[in-house]
Parts: sequence; structure tokens; C-alpha cells
Amino acid sequence: MGVDFGFPHFDADLEELGLLAQTAGLNPVARLTCKRKAPDAALFVGSGKADEIRTLAQMQGAVEILFDQSLSPAQQRNLERYLELPVNDRTLLILEIFAQRARSHEGKLQVELARLQYLSTRLVRRWSHLERQTGGAGVRGGPGEKQIELDRRMIDDAIKRIKERLVKVKRQRSTQRRQRERRETFNISLVGYTNAGKSTLFNALVKARAYAADQLFATLDTTTRQLYLGEAGRSVSLSDTVGFIRDLPHGLVDAFQATLQEAVDADLLLHVVDASNPHFPEQIDQVQRVLHEIGAGAVPQLLVFNKLDAMPPESRPALLQDVYELEGRAVDRQFVSARNGEGLDALRQKLARAVLAAQTDMTPGAGTEFPMEAP
Repeated sequence: MGVDFGFPHFDADLEELGLLAQTAGLNPVARLTCKRKAPDAALFVGSGKADEIRTLAQMQGAVEILFDQSLSPAQQRNLERYLELPVNDRTLLILEIFAQRARSHEGKLQVELARLQYLSTRLVRRWSHLERQTGGAGVRGGPGEKQIELDRRMIDDAIKRIKERLVKVKRQRSTQRRQRERRETFNISLVGYTNAGKSTLFNALVKARAYAADQLFATLDTTTRQLYLGEAGRSVSLSDTVGFIRDLPHGLVDAFQATLQEAVDADLLLHVVDASNPHFPEQIDQVQRVLHEIGAGAVPQLLVFNKLDAMPPESRPALLQDVYELEGRAVDRQFVSARNGEGLDALRQKLARAVLAAQTDMTPGAGTEFPMEAP
């Protein structure tokens, strides 16, 4: 279910929400959209549209309703009672995917923190079974109140413990970064919208076997390898990071601060873009927004337009190297296919020039600072 409030980037086809649902192991059976000037305070969509949702869900045999926008705890609870089905929003769906995919100790801690922070605001809904408890004589506030307070205290304690453990993890990462700095390592981080092909590009560049799949959020844990650049005569540190997405829950941005710190401390960002996606300009904007949120907006970037092999012949660029207008400045762009290797040699040469430029106190990233050459 998607509601168009007139804001940019509304997904009229709910394509991305459907992909998220499939990534979480669900099977979308129907899609519905509507337009509103503002959310209904009680049901988000109003009673008429809620009736339409309930009828469609019954016809399709749906077992869950997903909303593309974030719902308040009260709206979520009211919708479940009205529709008589579980109702979840985009935020919880992303959290569930992250919980399924996290592999490292740090990644699991970060996901659990974000999940607990989300659920702590929804205790009444998630712990609705407590309403069936029988309140004792003289208990004020209704049945189950004491248990809900206990659950809330347990969640608050768990959040505190996880934050303390993440502080230790962040300290360990800082130590590792200082060691790299002492070795004068040039750090490159892959960033980009989810499913842009970052892990496939990472594997192609460093001959690694990081998990890569044609699905959203295939990578959640940062992986770092050494990449040897012959023209520069040295190796650089290359990190593959979690992908960004529209309306990434702020709790996840905060919780993944330690992981995303690799991007903040990078000397150069390889901003990977799915060149075959017609909505790539909006995806670039979303990535830039998150980069600014985490303090990496000023890090030099090189745009890598990936999936050249998936572009129809009539859409292929005349040049595989050019400059792209990014937030009012010219940034170098390289077209590649991480899958079949096209353009990767030119990308390695460009990275080598960036390293050499850094060694001579030049700033890499601006279009005029990388010598252009024929593809």
C-alpha cells in the first residue's frame, strides 16, 4: 500500500517495496495506491480506503499488509484492528531484512539496536497479548500495565548494553584505522544505492568472494581488502559497505554509524550507480543525502556507472568516461560492467591517478583533476 502525498520520488508502481518484500521472503499478491493531502490521524488512509484494502486482501488471501510509508504506533494498531490482519511499514520491513542478513558480530549488534529502538515505541501494539491478562484487585491503569513497564525497562536495559558494546567495537575500528594511517594507506570506500552492484564490482577489482546477489541489501557488513594498482606502484585499502535506500530508517543510520565510518574516513568514495535503472538520478540524490547525514558529504567522489551490460544498445553512452554534474560540481564518471569486466581497466587507471595525485597533495574527485582519455 502506497500513499501519494505529492512529495517527490513517490513509487507509483510500488516496485521497490515489492522487491523489499521479496528480499524478506514474502510474496506480494496485490498493490494499491491512493492520493491524500495529509495522513488520516487514525488509519493513515481513511476508512473508505481501508475498506478497499480489506476487500482486496480477502480476495487475494493476503496474510499481511505492508505500507510504503512509516506508520505511527497508533495508526499501526488501529489498522490491524480494522483490517484484522498484521500491518507493517517500510521501516520494519527494512529492519527485518537487516536482521536476516547481518553476519558479523558488529552488524548483528547494530541491527538489534535499531530493532529494539523501533519496538520500544510500539510496546502497546507488539505486546497486545498483555491485554488478555487479568488485572489483580487494586491494580490501577488496567491489566498488563506492570508487565508492559517491565518489558519497557528490559528493552531500555538491552539498548544500553548494546550501545556500550558498540562503543568498544567503534574504538577497535578507530585503532585499525590509525594503524592504516600510520602505514599511509589510501582508503577507498564503495558506496551507492542498494543493488547497484557494489559487491560485484568489489569482487571484480580485488578478486574476492564477498557475497553478491541481484537483490536489495545483499551486503550488510563492511568488507575490506587490499587492491594493488600497478600504475601507482602500491596497494590501496578498498571497503565494500552497506547500500543506501530511500527513507532509510534514521535508527539504522545511527546504529550503523560505526560501519559507515569507513565512508567518512575514506580518501575517495566510489559512488556506484545502476546505469540501467531509469530512476538513477533520484537514487544518486538519496545516496548524497545519507552521505551528508553521516558526515561524508565532503569526501571526494568518483561516480562509477555500473551494469553497462544491462543497458539496451540504444542507451549505451558514446563515451565510457566523462564528467557528471553532482551538487553543482563536475565529478568524473566511469561506465563499467562489473559482471563482464568492461571498463574496469580504465577504472583502475583512474584510481591509480587519484592515488598519485594524493601523494602530491592534490585533491582527487573533481572532473578537471583527472586527465580525460579516450575509452
